[in-house]
Amino acid sequence: MPDRSYDIGMIGLGTMGRNLVLNMAQHGFAVAGYDKGAAQLAALEQQGRGLDVYAASSLEELVDVLQKPRTVMLLVPAGKVVDDVIDELLPYLGEGDLVIDGGNSHYKDTDRRSEALARHRIHFLGIGISGGEQGARHGPSLMPGGSPEVYERVRPIFEAIAARVDGEPCVAWLGHGSAGHFVKMVHNGIEYALMQLIAETYDMMKRGLGFDSSQLHKVYQRWNRGELQCYLLEITANIFAQVDDKTGKHLVDLTLDEAEQKGTGMWTTETTLQLHVPAPIIDMAVAMRDMSSYKNLRTEAAQFLCGPQARYSGDADVLLSSLHNALHMGMILAYSQGMALLRTASERFGFELDLGKIARVWRGGCIIRSAMLEDILAAYSRRPDLPDLISDGQFVRKLQTLQDDLRNVVVIGARIGVPVPCHMAGLAYFDSYRSRWLPANLIQAQRDNFRAHTYRRVDMPGAFHTHWAGAEEAL
Repeated sequence: MPDRSYDIGMIGLGTMGRNLVLNMAQHGFAVAGYDKGAAQLAALEQQGRGLDVYAASSLEELVDVLQKPRTVMLLVPAGKVVDDVIDELLPYLGEGDLVIDGGNSHYKDTDRRSEALARHRIHFLGIGISGGEQGARHGPSLMPGGSPEVYERVRPIFEAIAARVDGEPCVAWLGHGSAGHFVKMVHNGIEYALMQLIAETYDMMKRGLGFDSSQLHKVYQRWNRGELQCYLLEITANIFAQVDDKTGKHLVDLTLDEAEQKGTGMWTTETTLQLHVPAPIIDMAVAMRDMSSYKNLRTEAAQFLCGPQARYSGDADVLLSSLHNALHMGMILAYSQGMALLRTASERFGFELDLGKIARVWRGGCIIRSAMLEDILAAYSRRPDLPDLISDGQFVRKLQTLQDDLRNVVVIGARIGVPVPCHMAGLAYFDSYRSRWLPANLIQAQRDNFRAHTYRRVDMPGAFHTHWAGAEEAL
């Protein structure tokens, strides 16, 4: 046992947990860590040499070496594992102690755990973390929610380890209750959308234009220098430059076309449906992950389902320009749909989210960081109560100039048989959003016809039901 106490304890010393411990220690905090795996404990001891870290051999020892009131952070897989660790940890904790869940937990689980621990007078914070292995070690984006007073206890630690943009840490208390995990869930939904949008431009260039990996590397590298600059384009360019050391071929060409998922995108889609917030780009991105898993069925169907030759015969430079601008518009709409979900959830759940603050936190360290977030931050700075991002004047002007290229990409994709579903969903969303009238009146008339659901009229108040002509005959 050490002869001193530590500022914070970390349970879960996998890649993320261990790197966060090292990050905290590098910034002058004393950190104790615990993991059931001997290899993880050994890795912390080896990598933490020269830093103020301690590898505890048990949960009881971990808690014993922490200064009171204790702060324990969990970085373990979401779901039952979190509950199991909390149950195992609870006997060693006391009144006023703090448990932090830094995993990708569902926000409803965060609410449940917070209520359960409160009965023991133990505090609980849910914190979303983005940035992967490198972010955890050198500066992640952190999204804490819960009690603002409790967050103050750990604010110095998180501000020290977070990524920084323009001297500001990419962390801030975001809202009450499970706001932190909710914001992280939506972050991941936007991430799904951006990744699928980029993948669709790749498909158009690979199959439509016949570009090889070297050409694709140059395109994405060029795009990442301009207004599309973002972390995902940066790594995309790097991916197309990676050569396999076993075969000498580009590694991406040897990678199976099945994209896995851990559930946060699906949670986002479920929540958009529950809160009645249309977010079709995010929803379609999740659906396309599912479609990619149909590998055997797709391989079989390719033998008997015929379509166009998936080759574009026009001017390649014109299509490249359209793809660039279509991706730009798709990104704007993806961020907008995510922000709309956050705004609605804040009102429904009492989070009291500041969307400008969220944009600021996302500018550095996280997976969806991009130059566009500066414009988003500026939009909410001009008008904090902005009802929708795409109603901001600056974004309105951009959408007006970009929409023709998005239409062009959608038309070309349909004509040559290269699927661009997120671009199509984005265009449909844009055209629906700008429509003063939609054909939903027919849907409501149909509902009243077959189930007497009633309808409202445009020329007088009240609810109406009609015995529609032919209704009995149809039955």
